[in-house]
Parts: sequence; C-alpha cells; structure tokens
Amino acid sequence: MSNPFQNPSTLPFQLPPFAQIREEDFLPAFETGIREHLAEIEAIIAEPEPASFDNTIVAMERAGQALRRVALVFFNNSSAHSTEGIQAVETEIAPRLAAHEDNIYLNAALFARVNAVETSGLDAESARLADEYRQRFVRAGAQLDDAAQHRLRELNGELSRLSTEFGQRLLRDTNASALLVDDASELDGLSADDIASAADAAGAAGHPGQYLLTLILPTSQPALESLTNRETRRRLHEASVNRGSRDNADNTIRVAAEMAALRAERASLLGFTNHAELATDDQTAPSLDAIHEMLERLAQPAARNARAEAEQLEDVAGHPVEAWDWSFYSEKVRSERYDVDLAALRPYFELDRVLNDGVFFAANKLYGLTFHEREDLQGYHPEVRIWEVREEDGSELGLFLGDYYTRDTKNGGAWMNSFVEQSRLGGTRAVVVNNLNVSRPPAGEPTLLTFDEVRTTFHEFGHALHGLFSDVTYPLFSGTSVPRDFVEYPSQVNEMWMLWPEVVSNYARHHQTGEALPQEMIDKLVAARKWGEGFATTEYLGAALLDLAWHELPPGTTMEDPLAFEKQALHDAGVDYAPVPPRYRTGYFKHIFAGGYSAAYYAYIWSEVLDADSVEWFKESGGLTRENGEHFRRELLSRGYSVDPLDAFAAFRGRAASIDPLLERRGLAEQS
Repeated sequence: MSNPFQNPSTLPFQLPPFAQIREEDFLPAFETGIREHLAEIEAIIAEPEPASFDNTIVAMERAGQALRRVALVFFNNSSAHSTEGIQAVETEIAPRLAAHEDNIYLNAALFARVNAVETSGLDAESARLADEYRQRFVRAGAQLDDAAQHRLRELNGELSRLSTEFGQRLLRDTNASALLVDDASELDGLSADDIASAADAAGAAGHPGQYLLTLILPTSQPALESLTNRETRRRLHEASVNRGSRDNADNTIRVAAEMAALRAERASLLGFTNHAELATDDQTAPSLDAIHEMLERLAQPAARNARAEAEQLEDVAGHPVEAWDWSFYSEKVRSERYDVDLAALRPYFELDRVLNDGVFFAANKLYGLTFHEREDLQGYHPEVRIWEVREEDGSELGLFLGDYYTRDTKNGGAWMNSFVEQSRLGGTRAVVVNNLNVSRPPAGEPTLLTFDEVRTTFHEFGHALHGLFSDVTYPLFSGTSVPRDFVEYPSQVNEMWMLWPEVVSNYARHHQTGEALPQEMIDKLVAARKWGEGFATTEYLGAALLDLAWHELPPGTTMEDPLAFEKQALHDAGVDYAPVPPRYRTGYFKHIFAGGYSAAYYAYIWSEVLDADSVEWFKESGGLTRENGEHFRRELLSRGYSVDPLDAFAAFRGRAASIDPLLERRGLAEQS
C-alpha cells in the first residue's frame, strides 16, 4: 500500500485520511518527505536562470509539501495521542528534522539566491515574504563561518533531542504523579460525578476500589477549589509542584538546565548576549528591556494585591494559608462576598450546549458562520469530532476538529493545531483542531464543564478562528503563523463572549431542567471578576519571569542546582511568595522546554494589552454585531503574518494599543 502522506488527501478540505494512517507510516513518510524536500531545494539552487521571486522564493514556498503533511499530523498526535510508538518515532525523527532545517538554512548557495532576489515592483505581501526569508536565513546562522555552523548544527540537534525528552518524561511523570486515595471520604467536597470519574480513572490504571485524581499541566489543580480535606489538598498540590524534580528516571529539571545552557551557547554563536535576546529579536515587543519594564511594572502591585487577598483568606480560614489552601478559601471568599459558588455553576455548563449555543453561536452572530457536524469524517482518535464551517452565504470555509477529553496519552493543557493551512498559492483552506483536557464523565452522564473550562473553550476557539479566517497568498504567513507575543491576542479577545449577555443567556442552561442561569448570578460573576487577580497575576508573572531568568543566563553557565536557581530567580523578581507559586515551575514548564515558548511566556500578558484594549473597542462599538465582526476579521484575523501585526492592530483599533484597560482589568490601575 502507498503511504497515506505521499499525496494530498482527497477528503474534504484535504483532511488527513486518519482511517488509513498507521503509526508505522510516520517514519517512512518523514524520510521520504525529507528526501523530496532536499531534491526540490537542490533544483532551486541548480536553476540556470538568475534568482527571481518566482524561481526562488515562491519555489521554496511550494517545496516540502509531503514533509509538511506528515509533520502537521504527527506533531499534533505527539501531544494529543502520544503512544509508545509515537514517542519512539519522535525520539528518532526530531533531531533529524533539526538537521534537515539546518541543511536548508545553512546552505550558502541557497542563501545567495535568496539574497539576490529583487523585490522592487513586487506587491506588499510578496516583498514581505522575500524579506522574511532573508531574515530567517540570517537568524538561522547562514552568515557564520564553517566552524561556527558545524557547532550550531550540533547544538540544534541536541536541543531537539532534549526537547523531545523533556516532553516525554513530563508526560510519564505527570501520569505517575496522579494522586491515589483509598477512601471516598478523602474526596469530600467533590461532586458525585467527579468522585465517580476518579473511581473510573483508578480502575483504568489498575487500582480498582480506589480513586485517582489526575493532574493537569499548570500548578493549580481544579479539585483544590472543592476538597474539604486539607491533607488531600496538600498531597494533590505537592504531587503537582514536584513533577519533574523527583530523583527518578523521569527527572526533567536536569534536562531543562542542560537546554538553557545549550541555548545560551547557541545565542552567543549567533551574536546575541543570551537566548532571551535571540528569542525576542523578531517579536512585536521592541526589546527585551521593554518586556522587563512591563513585567516589573506589574510585579510589585500584583504581589501586593496577592498578599492583601491572603489576609482575607486567613480571616476565613482561621490559620495561615498555604499554597494548597488558596483555591479552597478563595472560593469561600468569592461565595461570601459575591455570592458566587463556581462549583454550583457546572450543571449549567454542559459541553455540547457550551459549544453549539455558546462558542458557535457567538461566531454566528459576529461572523455569520454556521457549523455542521460531519459524522462521516474520521479524526485521529475516536473521541475527536469534526465540523464543517460555512460562511453566511453557505459557501465552505474549512473544517474544525474538537478533541475535548483527557487521556493518559494526551499532554496536559489546551491548544490549537493546524492539519491544513490556508493559502491561495496552494489552493488550500484551513483544517484546525482544538485540544482540551476535560475529565470524561461516567458512562451515560453529561459532560459538565468548570467555569475555567468554559473560558478555555472560548479561548482556544479564538485560535481556531485565527486559522480558519486566514486569507493570505503564501503558506509562511498563514493563520496563526505570527510572533509568539501576538498569537494569543485573538484567542484572548474571544474569551469576552463567554459572559456577554446575549451569549451566556443562550448556552448557560441547567442540563436537567433547561433553566437559564439566573441573570443575578451572571451579574455576580461579572462583579467578582477582579477577585483573585492578585493571585492570578502573581502566579503568571512568576512563570514569565522564571522563563526569562533561565534564558538570560550567559554562555558557559553551569547549573548545579536548578531548584535553588529557580528559588533565587523568583526572589530576585519580587514574586517569591510561597502561598502563590508560579503557574509553572521548571520541572513541568512544557511551554518553554518542549513547546516553542522559550523566553516568550511573557507573550500572554503582552498580548493581553491588545486584548483588553480590543474588548473596550467592541463595547464602545456596539458589541456582538456582524459589522464589528467583519471589521475585526478583515483588518486583523484574516491577515496572518502578511502584514506587520501591530499595523494590523492599529488598522483595527484606529490607533496604537493602550495599557490602561489591562491595568483596570487586573486591578492594578491605581498601583502601577
């Protein structure tokens, strides 16, 4: 049988033929894809005509399609369904792909052709593409001498290997760190469905009669909000924060330290002081100093707010509040002060209603989209659902896949990936997937989301819209292929519709009675938004500043004690407050050691400046209207990286962004 990746899929929108794809197909598909891509590159170099935009830049955009097809599927699966077979392929192929990229971007003859392309007379998107390729060659080391390029290749290969190792170790240790309890009484405070799910998880893991609380990626675990047993809370919290730092085969902190050292060396080879300077050189932030200035402006007032919140928690608790107590007593304060019990809201947040009557409903009102489930199409896992997305006039836009449930083979957290990227050059439209980690309910029971899971569902769909709405010529600029400190912005904007009156009244209905979530409760949720922002901002800044500390290490630094370094880094940044640990500690900071966000975790709050300002625009302009949606789509969501992202924002907003709405949102306006 021919390999299913060899030719473009014949399924609608070129959806990968998942029914035909086997694990043993991936490695030969990668090997064939690499060979074909190199042959295409050699043909570009051997072209007898002088270098032109068409025979060099466009030819590079057309090259490597078979490799791209397999890579897009494989690297989604390595996160969403990482079986032992997938992990074995990833271990082998990751350094080979790094070497392949080096063989292209360190090819002197190819770089010479790219440099020789004349851009005068090109349209703006084409000229931008040629310039982007030149910059990528330079940043990849094309101007280094042979010895430096040789060492760069070694570093890239080793870093690729270590990144794969970090991710695989973390997945194993996260599964191994799940909290096993003997008696249901230890889970008092959890709902009956949550306890039943814990029993099912324990049975599936070989512990019948017991209960297993699995871990999500961030430090704070959802069950900590409800568990009344303080000892269970402590055990769950410590299971979370100790991931990757235990003295076992799946220790990740030593891998992280080695990666930080190698990244520092690579940055030095490329002419940068440290990896953070290299990583932020092509972002929307004007400089590393500007990033620090913003984070430091927020750190002190955020920590002050967190300490003020702690005093209120201790008044309720009657004892000093530890990290494992925070969520539990924070919910008590929220309940007493605002009369909001987040756990009691879950019956109103049934997954299908949230999707169809919330997320999709808002997209229809803003953009005219309709969603049609395609049960005739198959995803990469039986739990994956597929919708065809159509425009208001009925024309086809793309496919949206949803993979919502947690499983042992899935990484923690939530994310969006593309299987097919839109481009006019290739005649393709977008096929995108959202991944979440929602606990599967007992058989026959509805899937009820937490308040945070509802927010995450709206957030990730914002990424999906960014991919689906892409309207660019060249694949390099498609959809979410924008700087890290801009990519979170559209998804954060989409969160606003979660509690928008017209939207929440449509989806938030009790799954048994059909009763709408009372308006007074919605009003209380809106009023309670600023409660806990001290905690939320401090835990986020702890992670962002820890990321920068690891990646501002000078070349040659030897890290004997990564945990001591982490502790000192948080202290030096002014966010070392024990009851509020960072959102990610080094051992499970997958974003930066296995997820492409190294020295870029600051991006979430940098993007939130744009988000908060955009929310103000929507409110000032009439909110959930087709006119507003079309303006946002036309000026920003459809542009990908075909224009400067900040120019796209200014075209949408009518001016540059202001930080004031963000400060107001996070309760920092009077303290900054």
